[in-house]
Order: sequence, then C-alpha cells, then structure tokens
Amino acid sequence: MKNTQKTFQSLLILILSSFLLTAHAASKSDLAKEKRWEAQIVDSLMVGEGIKLKANGVDFLGLYAEPATSYSKGAVIILHGIGAHPAWPDVIEPLRMQLPDLGWHTLSLQMPILNNEAKAEQYSPLFPEVPARIKAGIKFLKEKGIHNIVLSGHSMGAVMAGYYLSIQHDPDVKVLAILGNDIGMPNKPHMNSIKNFKMIKNVDVVDVYGSEDTKSVLATIKTRSPIGNKLHKGHYQQLKINGANHFYHGKQNDLVNGLNVQLTKIIKQ
Repeated sequence: MKNTQKTFQSLLILILSSFLLTAHAASKSDLAKEKRWEAQIVDSLMVGEGIKLKANGVDFLGLYAEPATSYSKGAVIILHGIGAHPAWPDVIEPLRMQLPDLGWHTLSLQMPILNNEAKAEQYSPLFPEVPARIKAGIKFLKEKGIHNIVLSGHSMGAVMAGYYLSIQHDPDVKVLAILGNDIGMPNKPHMNSIKNFKMIKNVDVVDVYGSEDTKSVLATIKTRSPIGNKLHKGHYQQLKINGANHFYHGKQNDLVNGLNVQLTKIIKQ
C-alpha cells in the first residue's frame, strides 16, 4: 500500500513538473523575472490590489484599482514599457494610482519581458503572447460589468497595444490611448507601429506625447497624424504635454489630467 502511495505521489509530481515546464516553454517571457517583480510589488501596494490572471497557461500579475469616486467612467488597461512592470514609477504608477481618483477603474498588466540587457528588437518573439494577456485583462473587467474599456500603453506598451488592435479589431475596446509611441521596429514582425496603426478600425485614438519627447516619437507623431485623421475621421486626436520628456518627469499630473479630460469627452459622446 505504501509503495502504491509513493508511486502515485511520484507520478503526480512528475505530471505537475511536466505541466510547469510546458507552460514555461510556451512563454518566451522571463517568467522568473516576472515572479521577482511580483514579490516586490504586491506587498507594497498603496492603491489597488494584485490579482492573478492567466494567458496561454501562464499565470501573470495584474494590478487592479477601483474608482475612489461614487461613479465609474470605465476602465483603463495600462501596458508598461520595455523591461518594466505594472507598478513602474515612471508613467505607469501615476496613471494606475491617480486615474481612480477621477472616476476610472485601472488594470495595469504585467506584459512579457526579457532580461535587463535585452534590446528592443529582441522583443519581437514575445509579441505573439501579447493578445492573450490583454484578452485576459478585458475578460476580468467585463466580468465585473465594466464596458467602457480604454487600452493604453507607454513606449513598448504602446507598440503592443497597437499590435493587439491591428489583429483583433476588438469591439470591447472603445479607446486606444498611446503614450510616447514611436515607429517601433519596422523590420521586425509585429513591431512596425505605423503599419499596425493603419490596420486599426472602429476605435477612438488618443495619441499622447511630450513636447520634449524622443526624436523618434516626435517624428512618428508627424507621420501618424495624417494617417489618423484620414482613417478615423474625427476619432483621432493628439495630446501634447508641454515640457514633458519621454517619461513625463515632473509632468505626471499634467499627463493624468490631460488624458482624463480627453477620455471623458470620448466616452460621453
């Protein structure tokens, strides 16, 4: 009997180990780094809570916060930039923490990441994992009865958000808010942000940038403007944050307030 139990336990451990290895093999993200970020973030949250979401068999972190107001305008899904996490102090955390004071739910998602030394072009193999994570976030919000959903991303997160809507045409996303979105990597699969932008349909777009943003972002803004005005016909607008650099240092409040004004106008249409 004891031998049978030991055999069963060994078999169970083998099955579980195989499952975990398969899940890890299916993801090109640095899952160990994701877990380290999670351990550092969740216990120190001052606004919202950490939640577990699942995409393609992989658990990943989301930070969810409800409005601090008596009303709800909708929800903003926030995607961080390269190598970062859903509570990143530049751009992501101010949006995640301050938008609830203005009537928004926020859901900041851990997106696929690589090690600290990885270059932007090395992220291309991770992009096929992006849609499932965004869908998991949308599903979570819809189960809470939230339907005015904004998909927002900063820098690499903006490229990921644009990629998602270029292939999904997701009716659950009412607004795309891209922050500091440059041209991406035109020679890499999935990462050509202008090409992706041309394929986005039936969604309002708020294109946010700082007047002191990177040269690449400022050049891409000029390229994207006529495309947006032609394709979206009144549903595309640019929002310039005066004096802001790529990470909105010293201009975080201007970013939050400016974005809130634009999003509120759109959902009231």
